[in-house]
Amino acid sequence: MAKLSTSYMGIPLKNPLILGACNLSSKPETVKQLEEAGIAAIVYKSLFEEQIQLENLQLYEDLTEYEERHAEMTRLFPNLEHAGPKEHLINLKKLKDQVNIPVIASLNAVYEVSWIDYAEQLAKTGVDALEINLYSVPGYFELNGSSIEEKQLEVVKAIKHAVKIPVSVKISPFYTNTLNFIKRIDETGADGYVLFNRFFQPDIDIQKEEFFYPWELTSEKDRMLSLRYAGLLYDNVEADICLSRGIYTGEDVIRAILAGANVVQVVSTVYKNQPRVVGEILDTLSKWMDSKNYASLDDFRGKLSRKNLKDPFAYKRAQYVDILAKSEQIFKKYPMV
Repeated sequence: MAKLSTSYMGIPLKNPLILGACNLSSKPETVKQLEEAGIAAIVYKSLFEEQIQLENLQLYEDLTEYEERHAEMTRLFPNLEHAGPKEHLINLKKLKDQVNIPVIASLNAVYEVSWIDYAEQLAKTGVDALEINLYSVPGYFELNGSSIEEKQLEVVKAIKHAVKIPVSVKISPFYTNTLNFIKRIDETGADGYVLFNRFFQPDIDIQKEEFFYPWELTSEKDRMLSLRYAGLLYDNVEADICLSRGIYTGEDVIRAILAGANVVQVVSTVYKNQPRVVGEILDTLSKWMDSKNYASLDDFRGKLSRKNLKDPFAYKRAQYVDILAKSEQIFKKYPMV
């Protein structure tokens, strides 16, 4: 019987399946089903600084809306303040106390002081690790890429210095040289990398002439970019590798580990196929390992990484050129009438 146990950022896990940050983690009945199905760890939904700022502004506007109605009126409502991240922290601690598996907090902030403050508060809830989400939306033509990277590196350094729990960094692939940026993060002492962030990009309703979000799940093919980078990073960084986006089946998990991943995060497949899919994924993984005579995940982890492949061109531009040279094969899959 194959052993599925592994570790991530020094945290022992019974298998490589982690629930990624999402609203599912705030539903106790779903969390219970996931834990019973075999999920190894949970990333609690993200704490967003922008959301707290927006709610704070909305509260202020609601409380002060009628203050100018009469000259003698100074204040209609009591002097209330927004609770900030308190509700999030309470619910996170409640989840940590309810489950018997590791819980990872997720943070998405804006200012360095906020990153540090919220990171420290999240760590005090007793979570096993912290996942920070780095993402900068281009909004200024004057801001160059290197200044964005330097700011993000300083954030990682500051958080690593501020908290004692392991810290993973969830990034996007949108860097001039993503490998170089990850290598620089590695030098700060980060404990893990999550490849990659999925961003909620708005679409346009042409009838209403306004933005909207279609609430679509990730595609099963979204895994391909993450697989490539896992294969490039394997044994070239100190931190552990976690694949996110497009992980739907046991076969996807096998691909991720062959490329060099320590663990994977699943979200969309749970929404689509219900919590029971976790058991199905683990069953597929276990049966495949038995058929290949692999006793543990370490027996095949990184087998198809750049380091272990004999083909020197598999992860280079020559592979792209070779694919283009055979591009007419697409007509076999999609014949023209």
